[in-house]
Amino acid sequence: MKGSLLLLALGAGLLVVAPPVSAAETVTGEVVDMACYMAHPETGHGPSHRKCADTCLKKGMPIGLLTDDKKVYLLLEDHENPKPYAQLKEKAAEKVTVEGDKVNEGGVQGLVVGAVK
Repeated sequence: MKGSLLLLALGAGLLVVAPPVSAAETVTGEVVDMACYMAHPETGHGPSHRKCADTCLKKGMPIGLLTDDKKVYLLLEDHENPKPYAQLKEKAAEKVTVEGDKVNEGGVQGLVVGAVK
């Protein structure tokens, strides 16, 4: 009985520390700075917001991808391949296609950037 409880406890612990589920994905959308977009979704994107977004992205603000159907992905740097994420800092308010692993954690959907087109 003690052995069964120990195995159950260990199994439950493994579920808690398991990494988020990811799947390869290709997503097209506008590069937005999340600080402005989340606070001001009506005005925090598009060509009129480009100068502000450009400044925010170069300061290191979080980068997002806004799709045509208004889905927002938090873009994440791949620590083993940082160049594609760095390229996005020069693409504020532009439409791009991002390839990478889609991740979801705590209600936030993200994309670990593997390539930018």
